[in-house]
Amino acid sequence: MTTITVALEGRGYDILIEDGALDRAGTLLAPYIRRGRVLVVTDGNVAAAQLGRLRAALDGAGLAVSVEVLPPGEGTKSWAQLAALTDAMLARGIERGDHVVALGGGVIGDLVGFAAAILKRGCGFVQVPTTLLAQVDSSVGGKTAINSAAGKNLIGAFHQPGFVLIDPTTLDTLPQREVRAGYAEVVKYGLIDDAAFFAWCEANAAALLAGDPAARASAIAHSVAAKAAIVAADERETSGTRALLNLGHTFGHALEAETGFSDRLLHGEAVAAGIALAFRFSACAGLCPPGDAARVTAHLRATGLPVTLADCGIDADGATLVAHMAHDKKMDGGRLPFLLARGIGRTFLAKDVALADVTAFLDEEA
Repeated sequence: MTTITVALEGRGYDILIEDGALDRAGTLLAPYIRRGRVLVVTDGNVAAAQLGRLRAALDGAGLAVSVEVLPPGEGTKSWAQLAALTDAMLARGIERGDHVVALGGGVIGDLVGFAAAILKRGCGFVQVPTTLLAQVDSSVGGKTAINSAAGKNLIGAFHQPGFVLIDPTTLDTLPQREVRAGYAEVVKYGLIDDAAFFAWCEANAAALLAGDPAARASAIAHSVAAKAAIVAADERETSGTRALLNLGHTFGHALEAETGFSDRLLHGEAVAAGIALAFRFSACAGLCPPGDAARVTAHLRATGLPVTLADCGIDADGATLVAHMAHDKKMDGGRLPFLLARGIGRTFLAKDVALADVTAFLDEEA
């Protein structure tokens, strides 16, 4: 068992990582459940795979459990589903002092967290992430959001969970494609500022993706600890430190927009391609050694992740993809900051990137 604390004054919380923790959820979640009743929000896929385990644990603790099952997929992060969920929460009498349980991947965590942020001006929620991507990234840090027609995660709020329960055994039922997609967010931590961890990823990715418990636990704990430290230092992304976690996301979100935020390209797959693009763009700009960019691309390709526009099934030109970037929530004063690299483990925030240069680079990549 590993416990990592997100040290935020007045809003700090623990992240527990333990094989089998889901089966002890009745005891572990008891401090966050009032009046002997709890609402669990999940999606259809996770309900089939994991809800039984969670419900048995909560029932065993004598809790009255109600469940809201939402459709799976990125389309669930919508105004319509947000309205339906908040109506369901109100119908069940959720109060400001209550905690709703988000059981699922990043979509469920983001949606439930946002609903909790706005219901009665803020109630509590607990994250029980069931995908690798959610366990190592989206369940930690309090970013909650839904998508809009203009782009991804443009409507949201910072709202920290009260607790995060991570049971790596939930990954045993996850499709391999989803595991690979989550791996993109693992390797990201090495590329930001930890070259030694990237080397660990190169040596251990195959075992991790094959479900080796030791590799899986190590990767999750290292990633969560890295993110917790960054969030504690820059909760609302005001100093620029937390922005480093967006490595690959500016390119990636444009790719997701071009594919309609659908299962054609999973978020983690888009991030992987975005990371590879960011490193190759950095190399083209003379910022990053070409060998480092090639090493990153080769590693991601070896894990089965997309690294080119063609891999993502995209044949759009640079102007089209850059037009998607114009809606990025990080746009500041008409300029879009980019996460670029001076090498592996040397990511930095560049605020002077000319979009014309990005357009030309993407045309070359097409």
